Amino acid sequence: MTAAQPYIVFGAPDIGAAEEAEVLACLRSGWLGTGPRVASFEAEFARYKGVPASHVAAVNSCTAALHVSMIAADLEPGAEVITTPLTFCATVNAIVHAGLVPVLADVDPRTQCIDPDAIEAAITPRTQAILPVHFAGRPCAMDRIMAIARRHGLVVIEDCAHAVETQFQGQPVGTFGEFGCFSFYVTKNICTGEGGMIVGHDEAAIARARVLALHGLSRDAWHRFSDSGYKHYQVTECGFKYNMMDLQAAIGLHQLAKVGPAWQRREAHWQRYQDAFAGLPLGLPTPSSPADRHAHHLYTIHVDAQAAGIARDDFLSAMHARGIGTGVHYLSLAEHPYYQSTFGWEPEAWPQAQRIGRQTVSLPLSPALTEGDLDRVIDATHALVGA
Repeated sequence: MTAAQPYIVFGAPDIGAAEEAEVLACLRSGWLGTGPRVASFEAEFARYKGVPASHVAAVNSCTAALHVSMIAADLEPGAEVITTPLTFCATVNAIVHAGLVPVLADVDPRTQCIDPDAIEAAITPRTQAILPVHFAGRPCAMDRIMAIARRHGLVVIEDCAHAVETQFQGQPVGTFGEFGCFSFYVTKNICTGEGGMIVGHDEAAIARARVLALHGLSRDAWHRFSDSGYKHYQVTECGFKYNMMDLQAAIGLHQLAKVGPAWQRREAHWQRYQDAFAGLPLGLPTPSSPADRHAHHLYTIHVDAQAAGIARDDFLSAMHARGIGTGVHYLSLAEHPYYQSTFGWEPEAWPQAQRIGRQTVSLPLSPALTEGDLDRVIDATHALVGA
């Protein structure tokens, strides 16, 4: 690595002058907490998803969105929620924090999303919800999942952390189930540093989620301290401190405004990787269906030591030594000691997720990447694989 070749940060955000100016204006306005910019961001996100503004609620993370959605769904304490073993720990942690029991169903090896057949096999009399994760920006098979949910009377809460732009057969994900939960973490396709959004079908349920996200208060801070004077509030539930700040929304407003061009740039990067690696002994992502829209949030390859001539972890280390950041999305949840000791999970019970988790590597994918950055990633991968 030299001054001419800076480290390629994995998932680097694409922040421009518009975001910087909005943050500065926010700082100078004196209103940093939940206020007018959060309201504007909610309205713009609702418009982007094609839902009424009253059907969205901004929060401080996708984890918070998942947590309060499960509470607002009125699931019974101790009920089972079926989800994927190939996801970030936040998905399962939110289930646990909501007083529910996570149940894993293996993934489809082609899509790496939860397998509907595995969902069906995991249903018990205690099952009350399905929590599909649209992995890497690829939509789950929502037609089959919703059919299962209707047949068994189950709630569907979509984890859309990777999937802001994703569509399944022309319909935006996050609008199929009772709730859809989005992430605006620093590596996500829309970035606010930290942040999340809940989309819901039922206006009353979203209103409850909004109350839960700010201590259970009947009025949010903007309505209590607005120009019309102080408003008294009442605590209607034992809620949480999950509200989004205007400082975050200031970034999100301009990130959302350029979501289309950013997606097109990531799509081009994704396809360039596909073409460049076609001849290598690697597992590559399955091309997406023409009927769907893939958000191209992650580009994941599978490094099998025997085929590639290098172990996955050695590949990660070698890429780092070349100044290239990578990620692992994800080690199967059943590999982690907490879940093993708490639930008795063993990785072998979900063999597809186990294999993928031990081979997967996420390569840099961001609209901020230059052609030179892509050249470095491609050249380093060719040098390491099959050498």
